[in-house]
Amino acid sequence: MTFEETYLNDNALDALDDMHFTTCTPIQEQCIPYILDGRDVLGVAQTGTGKTAAYLLPILSKLDDGGFPKDAINCIIMSPTRELAQQIDQAMQGFSYYMPEVSSVAVYGGNDGNRYDQEYQAMRLGADVIIATPGRLKSHISMGNIDLSKVSFFVLDEADRMLDMGFSDDILSIAKLLPKECQTIMFSATMPNDIEKLAKTLLKNPAMVKLAVSKPAEKIRQTAYICHENQKLAIMRFLFKDQEMKRVIVFAAKKQGVKEITRELKRIKVNCDEMHSDLTQAERDDVMYRFKSGQVDVLIATDIVARGIDIDDIAVVINYDVPHDVEDYVHRIGRTARADRDGKAITLVRGYDIAAFMQIEKFLEKTIEKTPLPEGVGEGPEYKPIRKESKHKGGKGHRRPHRNGKPAGRRKPKKKD
Repeated sequence: MTFEETYLNDNALDALDDMHFTTCTPIQEQCIPYILDGRDVLGVAQTGTGKTAAYLLPILSKLDDGGFPKDAINCIIMSPTRELAQQIDQAMQGFSYYMPEVSSVAVYGGNDGNRYDQEYQAMRLGADVIIATPGRLKSHISMGNIDLSKVSFFVLDEADRMLDMGFSDDILSIAKLLPKECQTIMFSATMPNDIEKLAKTLLKNPAMVKLAVSKPAEKIRQTAYICHENQKLAIMRFLFKDQEMKRVIVFAAKKQGVKEITRELKRIKVNCDEMHSDLTQAERDDVMYRFKSGQVDVLIATDIVARGIDIDDIAVVINYDVPHDVEDYVHRIGRTARADRDGKAITLVRGYDIAAFMQIEKFLEKTIEKTPLPEGVGEGPEYKPIRKESKHKGGKGHRRPHRNGKPAGRRKPKKKD
């Protein structure tokens, strides 16, 4: 289906033509008609499927056609991270190029007072579209800076990520301030129980659009090291010591891990930098700019950059920790082999994560190549599921053996005199 076959207005189609976008992706083909018809939508689709355009285009088309209050906020788009909010804002500028009457502002934390004042002025004047992180929007609401009484569109982008980051209460409190007739659009890469509950709370008779998680690009060469946790840094030293690796993203589960890997790679003179939530917005912007421009060869990051960030020339993705969701694995390694390039994905699989990695292989319907550990690192675990031992084994609280065929139970505490 082409965009010309949709009911998007001429200004939206002209912008798409300038950007050389002609054919809808599956998520766009299914969502655009529902949103234009005024339906609430629940979309389940992974990053890279074109979902930003799937909701922005029909909303902008409707705003540009008119019939909405002037000098009022007509659309709220919620984003889990500042980086994704910035990216949505950039897409907004492109799609609304021929819509001078439609205004927007991105609202996110970590900025100086000047930025806050700019956000305040835009909201007081009634920017049509507000693209915001939950915490920053809540801050403006608590200060009385924003009027949500006339909002017609409420969009939750990367809803599962927002719940993972603890924004559930913020989202619900913001939603309570919106008009009951507000059209709500919710996108998520996964569909856990929390997302289903949120959808039932916020959406009215939604159209459900669900795309299966696609397999990673065939051009990605996927390999794995089966290792113990204390062997991982030695493997990293091996990977970067004798090879000139550039355009690399390393994903770690926690920011403490990111900091540790960064220290170790800098110690062996790798040109790298770190990205995590402890950095200020200015620091994160600077790191991302230097990585995108090639001034930094290796970016070590938490999943904050796994979704929604467009970097097309990544050569290697390293999973320092195994993602425990298949979708997260696909999102992470999907940073490489883009724009018809080749790519490599390397995963360090510790013993306790073998079962999760086997589930990834099952989904991919392929056996991922296991690379022998580097010389001098020692032997790794056998590639079979390992059960974690109980924390109480042999210690306080461990159940004693049965006596006379009955559980011994716990001794009653002696009464104090």
